Amino acid sequence: MALQNIGASNRDDAFYRYKMPKMMTKIEGRGNGIKTNVVNMVEIAKALARPASYTTKYFGCELGAQSKFDEKTGTALVNGSHDTAKLAGLLENFIKKYVQCYGCGNPETEIVITKTQMITLKCAACGFVSDVDMRDKLTTFILKNPPEQKKGSKDKKAMRRAEKERLKEGEAADEEQKKLKKEAVKKKGTSGSAKDVASRASTKKKSNSSDEDHSPAHSQADVNDQAADDDDDDDVQWLTDTSLEAARQRIQEQLSTVTADMVMLSTEEEKQKSAKKSPGREEKMEINGHSNGFTSTHRSLVDEIKDYLKKNSSASQLKSYLVSLSGTSQEVMDALFEALFMGIGKGFAKEVAKKKSYLAAATEGEGSQIVLLRAIESFCAKASTEAAKEVALVLKDLYDNDVVEEESVLEWYQQGLVGGNKTSQIWKNIKPFIEWLQNAESESEDE
Repeated sequence: MALQNIGASNRDDAFYRYKMPKMMTKIEGRGNGIKTNVVNMVEIAKALARPASYTTKYFGCELGAQSKFDEKTGTALVNGSHDTAKLAGLLENFIKKYVQCYGCGNPETEIVITKTQMITLKCAACGFVSDVDMRDKLTTFILKNPPEQKKGSKDKKAMRRAEKERLKEGEAADEEQKKLKKEAVKKKGTSGSAKDVASRASTKKKSNSSDEDHSPAHSQADVNDQAADDDDDDDVQWLTDTSLEAARQRIQEQLSTVTADMVMLSTEEEKQKSAKKSPGREEKMEINGHSNGFTSTHRSLVDEIKDYLKKNSSASQLKSYLVSLSGTSQEVMDALFEALFMGIGKGFAKEVAKKKSYLAAATEGEGSQIVLLRAIESFCAKASTEAAKEVALVLKDLYDNDVVEEESVLEWYQQGLVGGNKTSQIWKNIKPFIEWLQNAESESEDE
């Protein structure tokens, strides 16, 4: 069966991985009973991850004709004689409204009906939630016939229930085992020989007779004897050596700890005072000129790049210019990203899509993709919350246009989760995109 890319905008992309069968129709009957049968409607709906009844009903709503999908036979019929091209055009409109993400255009979405009876599309790639126009006729049919939940979610719920039951059973078994142990210990204690009782009494008497026997070694031996006699941890009695020598030793240890803390505290205070009084440090601070977390070197780099971009709009010459600048590759990339996008809030993803040619030119080289991703991370840390929320869309656009590759994104993400900036909000914002990348990789391996 011939396949085509999902979405008219992706028609010419030879490497697009989301495909569906080309529509096949058949005219049946004659006169007033003439009908159009969409022969492969089930296969098309499966590729779109939508019920076949939705697409069939949409054709009927748009054409003003009766339509019916038979669940048992998988037959999709629309009253009247309709050309295949006309129905294919209507299917493209259905894909735009009910399949593709309104943010990134990816067809891997899920229909979600909210508590207020509104229909939304949740994108598995970028996490964007699209609001469907409720004035469309098909929305009423969808609300009356909501999509079935995925089997995976049901399986996960069943697994969670089974896990909870298993834990409860395990806890009950542990409690029963503890009770049996305690009963065994009590029986053993009551049936103990008089010899053991006498030996314990003599040991206690010796411990109270003189200070020489109150050594830490003797105290530990008593504890070991009692632990050996009692099997249950709850019945162990821990003894403290109360001899004069042991008390003096504990006091000496406490004094040593306090004295060490006081020495460390005084040393830290002296370091802070000397740092404040040091004229060399004051000069260094004035030279670096920290303001809002940036050095004067960084600000000068940003200004230089801004001036260059005003004079030269060509992205092809940008790479050679960036190499000529002083500073590490990371410093230059940070400055470039700030020069291009600093001050942008909502609409950050659209601006990146417009200026992606500059970023593509700057990432021509080994390791430059990680440098770009770190620049995005640094930018989002100081950008507005509106801009930081769109970072998943930014990564999706750069990935689709081959500016960054899957391996670089996953490597950067793993490094960020264990690095010093692991608490940053950016990792939470891009998590849907990362999960989509990983799922896409596993699907390609299965194929």
